[in-house]
Amino acid sequence: MKLRSKAAALLLLALAALLLALLSLRAGRAEPPAPPARPASAPQRHPAPVPARWPAPGALPVASPGVRRRRPQRPRPRAGRRGAARLEKLARRPGEPRSFQAVLPPELWIHLAVVACGNRLEETLVMLKSAVLFSHRKIQFHIFTEDSLKPEFDKQLRQWPDSYTKKFEHRIYPITFSVGNPQEWKKLFKPCAAQRLFLPVILKDVDSLLYVDTDVLFLRPVDDIWKLLRLFNSSQLAAMAPEHEIPKIGWYSRFARHPFYGSAGVNSGVMLMNLTRIRSTQFKNSMIPTGLAWEDMLYPLYQKYKNAITWGDQDLLNIIFYFNPECLYVFPCQWNYRPDHCMYGSNCREAEREGVSVLHGNRGVYHDDKQPTFKALYEAIRDFPFQDNLFQSMYYPLQLKFLETVHTLCGRIPQVFLKQIEKTMKRAYEKHVIIHVGPNQMH
Repeated sequence: MKLRSKAAALLLLALAALLLALLSLRAGRAEPPAPPARPASAPQRHPAPVPARWPAPGALPVASPGVRRRRPQRPRPRAGRRGAARLEKLARRPGEPRSFQAVLPPELWIHLAVVACGNRLEETLVMLKSAVLFSHRKIQFHIFTEDSLKPEFDKQLRQWPDSYTKKFEHRIYPITFSVGNPQEWKKLFKPCAAQRLFLPVILKDVDSLLYVDTDVLFLRPVDDIWKLLRLFNSSQLAAMAPEHEIPKIGWYSRFARHPFYGSAGVNSGVMLMNLTRIRSTQFKNSMIPTGLAWEDMLYPLYQKYKNAITWGDQDLLNIIFYFNPECLYVFPCQWNYRPDHCMYGSNCREAEREGVSVLHGNRGVYHDDKQPTFKALYEAIRDFPFQDNLFQSMYYPLQLKFLETVHTLCGRIPQVFLKQIEKTMKRAYEKHVIIHVGPNQMH
């Protein structure tokens, strides 16, 4: 009897234990399972988006139960140089180049104008080639030329490789003069040179413009001289370099029979202009006591001084800025480096310190043997195959050519000519190889 009672008690205890186990198991199933541990090799930075309804107008959004509220996004910093680079990287699709050139709005393009008549076709194309080789931003070329040269300009520019033609667009204009006798203007100094005086009148939709002669070569990006527009004060509307650094050996200070700017005059072969300001300014003059608009001033000014001027349109510009000196910004000679800066001894300190930025081979020095250093640079850019390596096909041959010019006055200072172009080529090389190709793919 005692054994039966003990067995019954043990059975009851076993049943009670089983019942407790069943109850605890049921409660455990009702609780939400714990989230699985994330593998360390693949961290998940952001939770998966939870679909939610838009709140009613004026209502505050209410978080769904069990969903963590996300922190409000911080305002993005303004896109400076680094910020623009980050935005560019985010906007770029895989395989696209790291450049905003394709999406730059037209108002951010550089506008470059040139006037080419007679036998200036090749010289102009070499100048445009030097502008495209090193530029970063898109350029709009405004080419003023005779009817006979228009088809050849268009043909030659369209034959350049796609990697360069995408960096510019070009427009070709006829030679026109809005006031006065066209034949007189055409014969003023060199053929068609006076056309530059009428650019503010013709290019009415262009805000700012860089005008250069056909015998100019860019040894660094055009972007860099374009930035000088930012240095204009509120009254300045054009920029040029001095005609000479030393007045006692300058042409204007010794021979000019008309008013000229400053102590040595200015050279108009490289001229940066704010056309909007030029069109809206009333210029002081020596003809009437009140101001005159740019277009209204040109022909009367020519009529008054035509028997005293030697260098044509450049002389007229010197007269204009003699009476309006507050309108001119004078940039250093490195932006308009001519044989005069080295044939009488080196007299351009900025070029000695930083190198030549824009080379101006006036007096035909690209095509004769009077200044072999200038000729060597011209031929190096003219003969450079577009797709070749800049160092191998341009810079190293140029160094060898310069060794043959050390006996000349300009050839004695080769570093002045090579310093800036070497920097420019290094930047172009680093941009292509390190950024586009990638350091891991270089051999």
